[in-house]
Parts: sequence; C-alpha cells; structure tokens
Amino acid sequence: MTGTPAPFTADDYQARMERAARAAADAGLAGVLVAPGPDLVWLTGYAPPAATERLTLLVLAAGQDPVLVVPTLEAPDAEKAAGAPALTLRDWTDGKDPYATTAPLLDAAGRFGVSDNAWALHLLGLQKALPGTSYVSLTEGLPMLRAVKDTAELERLAAAGAAADTTYEEILKVSFAGRRESEVAGDLADLLRRFGHSQVDFTVVGSGPNGANPHHEAGERVIENGDMVVLDFGGLKHGYGSDTSRTVHVGEPSAEERRVHDVVREAQEAAFRAVRPGIACQDVDRVARAHITEAGYGDRFIHRTGHGIGVTTHEPPYMIEGEEQRLVPGMCFSVEPGIYLPGRFGVRIEDIVTVTEDGGRRLNNTSRELAVVH
Repeated sequence: MTGTPAPFTADDYQARMERAARAAADAGLAGVLVAPGPDLVWLTGYAPPAATERLTLLVLAAGQDPVLVVPTLEAPDAEKAAGAPALTLRDWTDGKDPYATTAPLLDAAGRFGVSDNAWALHLLGLQKALPGTSYVSLTEGLPMLRAVKDTAELERLAAAGAAADTTYEEILKVSFAGRRESEVAGDLADLLRRFGHSQVDFTVVGSGPNGANPHHEAGERVIENGDMVVLDFGGLKHGYGSDTSRTVHVGEPSAEERRVHDVVREAQEAAFRAVRPGIACQDVDRVARAHITEAGYGDRFIHRTGHGIGVTTHEPPYMIEGEEQRLVPGMCFSVEPGIYLPGRFGVRIEDIVTVTEDGGRRLNNTSRELAVVH
C-alpha cells in the first residue's frame, strides 16, 4: 500500500460494534462495556483525553443500539469521531452521578465483558449501582474480538511492517562501535518516524550482556567491537502496529555466536512454516521451543514465542503453551524466539505473520542472517 489509506467510515465502525455485540451474546454475555483505550478506538474511532478520570463508556448489547456515555464537556469531540453517526451519545455533567446515567442501559442481572484497561473506580461504581451485575475482562471473555483483521487492516499492518523493514535496512548503515545504546535507539526512533510512524512504542538496543535481557531499555553502555546487539523496535503507522527484531554483530562473530544465531533463525523459520489455519496458538510456540531445546538452549528461551498485533503492538492472541485458540485466516501475530545467555549476549529474530487460507505470510521481509556492522 502506498500513500495514506482511506479512513475507516461510520459503516466500518457500525459493523465492528455489531460484530462485538453478537460475539458477546454468543459467549453468553449480556453485552460489552468499553472504556477509553484501543478497544474504544477500534470500535468507534474515538480517543478521549488520555488523562480523563471522568467516566466514558461504550455500551454494546445484541438487539440494542450502541450508546456512548461521555462527560458533557467532551461530547463535542465525541460527536466528531468517525463512528459517532453509528451510535447514540448520552452525556452527564459534573456534579451528577455518571453511574445513574449508565445503569439504565445495562441488564441489572447481566454478566458483561469489560475492556481490560477500565478503571477499577468505574467498575466498582457500576457494581454499586447494579449489585446484580458481574464482569469479565475482554481478554478472557472475548479474546478474538480484534484478532481477525479485514483487508483494510491487513494493508495497514503490511505498510507498518514495510516501514520497519526499511528502518532496519537503514540502521545497518550507521556506526555502532563507540556509540551508546541510547544513540542507536534514537536513530531507530528517527527512522521509524521518517518512514511514516506517528508513534514509536519501543526501541530496544541490547548490546553485549544487555542483550540477555529481552526487554532491556537502551542505556548509556557504549557498544564495543565484538558485541552481539539485539534490535527490537516498533510503533504505529496509520493506527496499526509494527514490531520486528534482528540481531547484529559488531565485527566478525565467533563460531559460538554464529551457532546460537543459527539456532534461533532455524527455530523462527520452523515456527513460521508451522503457521496455518486450524492449529492451536500453542503449537507455534511448541515448534520453536522444541528446536531450541534440541540444540541445548531450552532453559535460555525465557518468553513466549509471540503475541498478537493490531491497533496496539501487543494484544491477544498469544503464542504460548496452554493457549488452545485455533489460528484462522486474518489473525496477525509475532513469531520471535530467542536465546539469552546471562552476562554474555542474547539473540532474537522476530517477524509479524498473518494467517492465510493455506499457511502464513510474513509482514517483515528483511534478511534474517546475522548482519555484521561496524
């Protein structure tokens, strides 16, 4: 996809809200309650002020028109949201009880799915107003709500992945030795923005022993000749996420470093080739883990093989033992095995993958070979 994609329409958001209401009913829930955050943006196109403590809540239930409860002072902004024509706004003013406004919209004895990031303050307020209600997180109750992407979403994810790929190709041209991790991380952030990202979520630069920490935050360590360096970076472009990892080496690597990198690369390839409709998420993890374990590094692969991605860079489903959700076409997730040797170095290789009708397709396509930088 080139250029800026066409924006999602009120019809798109209406279809998403209807799908969410049907999914809730199918799961035995009375409805869905959506607080500010990625679920609300995905369902309505509305992103209220991040710091607001005032109740904002989308109420969805099968056979009932969608209603967005908003503070009166924020109603004008809510009315401008792309999905606003597909719902009813109900506002409440400061000094009034927002739960008294919301309670009539809910089944007083219902069990509702609630977005994971809802404030405890608001959930407890609803429980006090409607003591017969009960609640379950959307990750638990509707884990597939945003998991299957449509064509327009896949195009955005592919564009974000391509921008991350170009960022990697460009970072290989910069100097590593003698520079701080934070400087290289700054280069990564600048490149992501140059290639269209509106938001940079993370720029991991783990050099030498720091690479053995999967979520190391780039610091003031000076990168040295002979270091293995884990690069993991991503963010949002056109509202959809990128996330890719490659491991590079400053100068020529040792035979052991090459071997560890080869093991991770082969595990990542095997896990990718396992992707197809019908297998369980845990099967992707099992394939990667089996290869690394067979090579003797099983206890050094210390995280899940992958996570979903969409309007956030981390979301369900997760590629981990115990996750029996079956893969279906349109699901997108990372495949990112790693090996971490404390005090020495780490290796991780990550691509975003989407499930197709007969297998999987990578959304990251840069070389997975060990690159030598200077």
